[in-house]
Amino acid sequence: MYISNSICSSYQYQAKYEGNLGELSLLSAIQDYEEISKRKTLVSSYLHLSYDVSLDDDTLKKRKGALSQRQSVIYGDNLEWFSLDVAELDDAILASQYENDPSLTKFKSFIDELRRQKPHNLSKDVERALTVRSPYVGNRPLVSFFDKELSLMRFKLDEDGEEVNMEVLLSRMQSSNDAAFRAKCLQVLNSGLAGSVSRTAALSLSSVAGGWLIENKERKYINLRSRRNLDNNCPDEVIDSLLVGVRSAGIPLCKRFYTLKKGILQKTQGLDKFRWSDRNAPIDIGGVSNEKISWDAAVAMVKKGYNQFSPKMSEMFVSMVEEKRIDVPAANGKKGGAYCAGVIPGVGPFQLLNFDGTKQDVATLAHKSGHGVHDILAYEQGYLQYHPPLTLAETASIFGEMIVFRDLLAQSSSKEEELTLLMSKIDDVVNSVVRQCSFDRFEELVHTAREKGELSADELDEYWMSAVREYYGKEGDAGGDSPFDSYENTSHLWSYVPHFHHVPFYVYSYAFADLVVGTLYNNFLTNKEGFEGRLLALLSAGGTKDFANALGPFGLDPTSSTFWTEALTAHLGELVNEAEKIAKELGYVD
Repeated sequence: MYISNSICSSYQYQAKYEGNLGELSLLSAIQDYEEISKRKTLVSSYLHLSYDVSLDDDTLKKRKGALSQRQSVIYGDNLEWFSLDVAELDDAILASQYENDPSLTKFKSFIDELRRQKPHNLSKDVERALTVRSPYVGNRPLVSFFDKELSLMRFKLDEDGEEVNMEVLLSRMQSSNDAAFRAKCLQVLNSGLAGSVSRTAALSLSSVAGGWLIENKERKYINLRSRRNLDNNCPDEVIDSLLVGVRSAGIPLCKRFYTLKKGILQKTQGLDKFRWSDRNAPIDIGGVSNEKISWDAAVAMVKKGYNQFSPKMSEMFVSMVEEKRIDVPAANGKKGGAYCAGVIPGVGPFQLLNFDGTKQDVATLAHKSGHGVHDILAYEQGYLQYHPPLTLAETASIFGEMIVFRDLLAQSSSKEEELTLLMSKIDDVVNSVVRQCSFDRFEELVHTAREKGELSADELDEYWMSAVREYYGKEGDAGGDSPFDSYENTSHLWSYVPHFHHVPFYVYSYAFADLVVGTLYNNFLTNKEGFEGRLLALLSAGGTKDFANALGPFGLDPTSSTFWTEALTAHLGELVNEAEKIAKELGYVD
């Protein structure tokens, strides 16, 4: 019934509006298009969400795939033309439409976004062919297959031990105080990713990079990131400045932090070598319990943290929990990681977690709930405009994490507890900023090399290690300046990062958001009067404001050439300063 209705409504829509946008009401055309798009997203989201908690259900997978194929054909045949025709509208005709119906200004951001794409659009026939073919012969089938293969992976830490999925393995590695156990976990993970898994990942990533390469050329984008930057309504120069800033100011701070962590672990855990498996190791100096955190306790922590800066957002978070919009536990057959799906206004949001009771899981809950709150606030913009650009999409999520952290830090009962919390938070910031930019560098190496031919798993291993050494330094055992003595068992870890396959050059948005949030937090501390209102206004704008206009009321200007280095110094730098000071007071470093 849904498919037949979709075919009928989209055919009627095309017959009415194609070639007539200048003569008919553009407002009505957009409103009708929005309704068709909402129905499409509602059905596809239901199947996607259902499948992500039942990846071993082949019947559901087939149903999801069949729907994707039919929707692509419907969109390609009857709806693809719309965005192209809006982009091609004569300026005078568009001005007349605005003048005749002032209500059209509600959709100005959507219209402007479509018209920014004009220089990069292809002909209608080519755009249709790309859309219709994508579920069959594009990257999507390969990426979907690889996702499932990763979800089915099981790891054994010893011959008699239980098999665990990747999420549980990573959780156990990062929460263990035993360096030998952490090293064993990493060895099991890296060796498990070798062979057929990394070869499949290489095939998928090579296909994605190849498609990105060809479309960039055909659509005349200037550089590798330009396409993503345009989607984010963010100039290339701003992102280039971000990446340069992280290289110049972030990498030295990263090395300072890991040098500090290495010293603490050597004194508290008898570490002989600082390995990659120790990167996210907990600091075991007393004062903080390593017991599992219950779900109810995690909810209470996030609720209290949110309430510190926005009672309204805290209420929205509680509503998501009470309405059971969060799929909580880690389970076999469930998609790894975590995400929040906005779906459509009035229906979403929904969260998928793999909660295992760690402090990191609490941070993840705060983070993904920030996305949920952001969605709820932005729904007033309507389906076509509620999605924020990636550069702002992480604002609420990372701000929520930051507030929960600072709230816990303020409640510390000892210097030991304070240092433990600080080190954990710096882990998160370094992972969001420096590590994500190293991911971006890996993508840059991969996509650049793809022009010379298909990439093998061995080549991708080499690019991965090259990016690691650029951002963390050459390992100490090889005479380098890195705090890490060894990068043993890290060569295949690129294989399980989903963003490389799903959203090329997405990862810099984490660094962008974390540094923006760091400056927002300082703004919150120094100018609390009216802060909640300004933040809610930013989030409620959804996709109707670019980053410059959204951040202007806070006095922030990310277009400034010094913004990123100053943000790194004020945010990550101050956290490292705090941790170093307390570590010296406690005698862990000289």
